[in-house]
Amino acid sequence: MESRPRLFLTTAFLCGVLLTLGFKDFYPDLERRFRRRRPPIDSLAGAGLKPNTEIDLKDHTKVKEVDDPGDAVVPEGIESCIGNTPLFRIKSLSEETECEILAKAEFLNGAGGSPKDRVALNIINTAEEQGLLTPQSGDTIYEGTVGSTGISLATVCRARGYLAHICMPSDQATEKSDLLLRLGAVVDRVPPAPIVDPMHFVNRARNLAADHTADPKRLGRGYFADQFENPANWQAHFEGTAPEILHQCGGKMDAFVAGAGTGGTIAGVAKFLKSKLPLVHIVIADPQGSGLFNRIKYGVMFDSLEKEGTRRRSQVDTIVEGIGINRVTANLEAGRELIDDAIKVSDEEALAMARWLVEKDGIFCGSSSSVNCVAAVRLARALGPGHRIVTILCDSGTRHLSKFWAQAGTIGGTSDTQPDDIIGSGLTEG
Repeated sequence: MESRPRLFLTTAFLCGVLLTLGFKDFYPDLERRFRRRRPPIDSLAGAGLKPNTEIDLKDHTKVKEVDDPGDAVVPEGIESCIGNTPLFRIKSLSEETECEILAKAEFLNGAGGSPKDRVALNIINTAEEQGLLTPQSGDTIYEGTVGSTGISLATVCRARGYLAHICMPSDQATEKSDLLLRLGAVVDRVPPAPIVDPMHFVNRARNLAADHTADPKRLGRGYFADQFENPANWQAHFEGTAPEILHQCGGKMDAFVAGAGTGGTIAGVAKFLKSKLPLVHIVIADPQGSGLFNRIKYGVMFDSLEKEGTRRRSQVDTIVEGIGINRVTANLEAGRELIDDAIKVSDEEALAMARWLVEKDGIFCGSSSSVNCVAAVRLARALGPGHRIVTILCDSGTRHLSKFWAQAGTIGGTSDTQPDDIIGSGLTEG
């Protein structure tokens, strides 16, 4: 009885060996029959390639070699990071309007982080060429600004051997003046006042520059940058911003829309683009409280909020900073005849657009950029599908936290801004 299990195990082992040897001889014939019945697989078609296509395999793990390392040029100073900003398609707005809405990312200028970098650099370069400024001589540049031009001037001044003295209205976002101080500028925050008042922030800067130059006890000269009237402002955009836009668009665009504070951006861009594309549509995006809408539409600088008893503050009556004005400037007049239309944007629309851009595109921008985008959407709807519209994203929302974004609120995990919110409460009159 004890030998029976051993006999069973031995028999099973021998059967397994015989079965394995038999399958080994039978398998090749079985495989051939299977391959004959199976349809052939087109590996090229499966890879999305056509027959007889030459395949070029590349190793992208290697660092690209420079033909001649000796020809590489390293840019000089922070000034070299100004200009050549990217142009990109705002996906959500383009899909919503069925137009291409393209944004020039001017917040990526490398000095002060706004299009005012171009202006500051060109003002300084021009003044040096005219012998009005000398680096490392004690010369001080004075300017009246709501913030962005001052930030750009403060940065470029330090890079070029000057001191910046900035005068700005006291109702502007505090983070701007805080940043100016950390950039090494002297800052005067003055109460908002009419332009005829000597204490208006622009007039104060002009007077301080004159006093500096007239004082024999002070080192260097005082130079008033005068961004509102200085032609170096619009020329910076004529020579830089506009040619970049045209090149990045491949010479094809239907409209350019942007806000105006000094008027330099829209005038410079308009003068260049109209010389190359006579049919391009140039449109001002104007916040509530500003008179530019009526200036372009009817030739009169007036806003309904200017009516007696309705104005809430001395400057332009809006939460938006950096654009909008109620007086004529030389920079705007340089290109005003080339501006085709104006679009009025309410504070509510600007706030909704700021939230929309964060929720849908991850773009965190400031108040003037939001106004530009609202106007771009409204223009797209007026023109109809298939048009290409270019606008400007001026600066980051980080400069507007204490004022504009304090009202826009936090986004958190929400994504509930609707298309009607960003164009649903617009002002149809100025």
